[in-house]
Amino acid sequence: MKLLMDTCAYVGLKLGDLRVADYLTRASVVLVSPVVQGELLFGFRRGAKLQRNLEEWNQFLAHDAVEMISIGEITADRYARIADRLKQRGFPIPTNDIWIAAQAMEHGAELVTMDRHFEKIEGLVFRLFPT
Repeated sequence: MKLLMDTCAYVGLKLGDLRVADYLTRASVVLVSPVVQGELLFGFRRGAKLQRNLEEWNQFLAHDAVEMISIGEITADRYARIADRLKQRGFPIPTNDIWIAAQAMEHGAELVTMDRHFEKIEGLVFRLFPT
């Protein structure tokens, strides 16, 4: 199973959410978006535990099952299509989450999240762990 982890799923994992931890261990690969990394690094820099959070993040990225992916033309096209459809339907969601969803779709991965607004994206395969 191929998973792409949303920012809130990583936060849930670090806060000890066993549902997220258990689900991630089932994956053959856990994909990481640079958008997620950017959101996490921003949060780390605003917090009091920058060095510790960076060390834990780097350990996570070093795991054999974790793979950083890039944003390319296909992701950009999927982003544009998703954003347009959401706007037409009057369902705005955060821009970064549209990028993350576009990457999950491009890579044929199931998105692991705690955010319900992903339900508004048609065709997105996701696993929701509500808070």
